[in-house]
Amino acid sequence: QDHLVESGGGSVQAGGSLRLSCAASLSTDAITCMTWFRQAPGKVREPVASIHNSGTTTYGDSVKGRFTLSKDNPENTLYLQMNSLKPEDTAMYYCAATPGLWRHCPPHPYEYNYWGQGTQVTVSS
Repeated sequence: QDHLVESGGGSVQAGGSLRLSCAASLSTDAITCMTWFRQAPGKVREPVASIHNSGTTTYGDSVKGRFTLSKDNPENTLYLQMNSLKPEDTAMYYCAATPGLWRHCPPHPYEYNYWGQGTQVTVSS
């Protein structure tokens, strides 16, 4: 069963924008954090932006001021608005979710139980 389904990736030129979506079929009551990760070829998977069920959002340093995370609770969908895209943003982007008593969203992929299939973002210079 696909608990998380991402969409919205694509190819853009530097300076452009994309909006990623993550549709969750999980019960939101069971989830503490949802996080967008990304992984470029040959690199480790890194957290991009997280939202805690308290409403707190956190961003990686490389995307602060350019990316915005939001959640549509009735639709149970997580969005990542990405503006001023750079070639170094090129990666596969994954949506992940974790239950548990986290005070802050964990940054490590192994702490997430649910994953989407990923959506590719390619930014050309």
